[in-house]
Amino acid sequence: MTLEPGDVILTGTPAGANVVQPGDVVEVTLDGAGSVTSTVVEAGADLKPYGAMPKPTAEARAFATGVNTPRPAALSDDARAILHQVSTATLTVQLDRRGIQSTFLTGLGPTRPDLRMVGYAHTLRYVAIRADVREAMKGSPDAQKRAVESVSPGDVLIMEARNETGAGTIGDILAARVLARGGTGIVTDGGVRDTPGVTELEIPTYYRIANGASLWSAHIPLDLDVPITCAGVLVMPGDVVVGDAEGVVILPAALAEEIAHDAYEAEQRESFALERVKAGEPFRGLFPLSPERQPDYERWLSQRTQEQS
Repeated sequence: MTLEPGDVILTGTPAGANVVQPGDVVEVTLDGAGSVTSTVVEAGADLKPYGAMPKPTAEARAFATGVNTPRPAALSDDARAILHQVSTATLTVQLDRRGIQSTFLTGLGPTRPDLRMVGYAHTLRYVAIRADVREAMKGSPDAQKRAVESVSPGDVLIMEARNETGAGTIGDILAARVLARGGTGIVTDGGVRDTPGVTELEIPTYYRIANGASLWSAHIPLDLDVPITCAGVLVMPGDVVVGDAEGVVILPAALAEEIAHDAYEAEQRESFALERVKAGEPFRGLFPLSPERQPDYERWLSQRTQEQS
């Protein structure tokens, strides 16, 4: 190609470079030809639509800045604290009462049953492996790496792997990176590699099976922050993901706050019922709580509140 004076040469961005802002100074060096220094300024007019125009996406901005787009609804501190206590079983009941079924991710177990998980869904979708597609993707950052590097504090990286058990979907190094970026959990309906190392991390990881095989033997990581189906459950980006020793449940973001508080009240009543049943009483009138036993429950609750304070 012949270069004329004044031609603009566009090159790739060095790894680790951040988003430029007006006032930043950019220096480009060409070996043997010197360097050019430019100051970034705000354009006074829109760019003319010539050639390959910039096409910034939410995914690209998240990858460049390390900050995802705003979540649809943020939990209050009280609701978050409650979701760290109430069981996933109680939450599924609250969802069912609102007409929302199929929210529990069946068949997944935790690496760390001692840890609770509460966070916002940061989704990643895997598709089946195909040689020509895989070959075309070589040399560019794949969606798995981009998903990990765009985790924001409070995110749960949740993956759709089509319930495929013939390969892993994440290992200890990338799991450690999710933790380092402030992620609060990892969920996949496929396999996990390096499970001894993943188990040592202070981040709960839910998975279907341990499998040391590379993800590329069965998967292509394709999309992130799109609706996915994980373990048969629809997950929307930004949904609230809650996990305990039993498993994982998905709460619609718009309902999570309300569900958290109602679940707390429900568990208070269940604690009263369990205590009375352990003491030898029949469960009739206790579970569910009848109007006749309501005064007994209120006295019990008042006493318990006083003891806890």
